[in-house]
Formats: sequence, structure tokens, C-alpha cells
Amino acid sequence: MRVLLPMIAVALLAAAPAARADEPLEIFDAHMHYNQEPKPFYDLDKVLQLYRDNRITGVLATSRPNKGTHQLMEAVASGKAPGLWVVPFIRPYRVRPDIQTWFNDPAIFDLIREEYQRGYYRGIGEFHLYGKSAETEWVKKTVDFAVERNLYLHCHCDEEALLILFRHNAKARIVWAHTGFSTDPARVGQLLDAHQGALWGELSYRSGITDVTGKLTGEWRALFARHSDRFLLGSDTWINERWFGYAAIFKSYRGWLAQLPPDQARRIASGNAVAIFGPRRTE
Repeated sequence: MRVLLPMIAVALLAAAPAARADEPLEIFDAHMHYNQEPKPFYDLDKVLQLYRDNRITGVLATSRPNKGTHQLMEAVASGKAPGLWVVPFIRPYRVRPDIQTWFNDPAIFDLIREEYQRGYYRGIGEFHLYGKSAETEWVKKTVDFAVERNLYLHCHCDEEALLILFRHNAKARIVWAHTGFSTDPARVGQLLDAHQGALWGELSYRSGITDVTGKLTGEWRALFARHSDRFLLGSDTWINERWFGYAAIFKSYRGWLAQLPPDQARRIASGNAVAIFGPRRTE
């Protein structure tokens, strides 16, 4: 299946209608939270309109609690969100303090197993891990659960925790939230080389991609040239201000995507999501 997915992605992209010259690049938002504690910042109709306004045609959805993701899936299934592709992940948090304790809490593993019974999840995360906190029994159980069920992991972590996840199970497949924030691009390239078909970098909040003028740095231009098939874009709407600035976030992405060769830009914007999670489904 891993061999076939890139071929499927190529076929789907080739078959898609050509974008108009004046139409912004289609983007898959690979780090989106529709959090609800106790209610979301924007109601569902407003969120769906934001997607349309910014040509966001797919989202990797994680929410605290998972109710927000359920609502997005229901919107797609009911026809309320035509053309939107939702890739749902199980968030192992009920409330924000779970971020600090989930990796030692057997009740969270029960939550993951219960949510999985809904039958539509493609992964687990976004979850937070740092250093040796990744070594716990419950983290290993989570990694093994994901591997056994062909699920991806979406991890906000440092390099030490990332490598521990792979040690737990060499068959793990990980979307690295923020691509390490400030990990040296050369080291990012080494990690991508070492984990072919198993590691992808998501770029929200990632520093150093552009200089102060918005121009792509040489290091990142070279990294994208080598690994344009390994990166995803995300909004990371973890706080209300990220929803308020949603359009600006994707305007910034499009600014540096336009500096790349078109094939590289399309892969990072949405093609890689199809290759990883495809074939695309909108119900």
C-alpha cells in the first residue's frame, strides 16, 4: 500500500481540474484544532466559510475534546461542507491540563480505544512529548496501538522524544508537528533520510524558513528541493488568535510557496496529504 499511495496521488492530481490562473493554490491544513472548552471561538458555519475563503480543501482535524472533530465529520457526511476532505485524528486530551499528564494516564489510553470505535480515525494526536517522557508504558501502548491499526501519529515533540517513538516501534509513522520548531534544517534532512516513508514535517510555527523580507532561505530552499514530498502546512488553531489570523497564516505560506518550482509548491500545499492519507474522500 505504501508503494501504491504515491501513484494514486499522482493519478488524482493529474485528473483534478486545472486551477484558474487567478485562483489561489489549493491547501490542505495539516494541523487544525477545533477546540471546544466549553465552546469554540467560531461556530461551525464560520469555520467552514474560512476554509472556502482561503481555498482550504482538506484538514487534518484534531480537537479538545474530540467533539469538534465529530462535528466536522458530521458536516461532511451531511453535505454541509461540500468538497471538504476531513482527515480525523484522535486527540488524547479531554481538557488542557491533560497535555502535562496524558503519557502517564491509563484513562487516556482508554479514551483512545473508545474513540477509535467510531471507525473513521486515521491517526492519533496532536500530542505533546518531551525527552524521556516518551519512554512510558502508556506511550509505547499508544504507538503499538497506532501501528497495529495503520494509524499515523501527530507529535509535538523534541528530537529525543521523536526518536524514542521510533524505538518503541520501528513501523510507526509520524507527522512531526512544527518540524522541531528550530531544529537545524540539515538535521531535519538527516532525520527525513533516516525515516523514509515514516516521517513527515508539518510547518506551522517553524522558524527560519524565510528571512525578515519573506524570502526563502537557502537552507530551506535546498531542503524543499530534496524533500518536497515530506512536508505539510498547518494553521495550528490552538488559541483564538490563530482563528482570527487564519487568512494571514495562509497568505504567508503562499508567499514562500510562490518562490518554489510549481511542482514542489503543489506537493507541500496539498499533494503530500493525498499521498499520505489518500485517496481523497469527501463522503
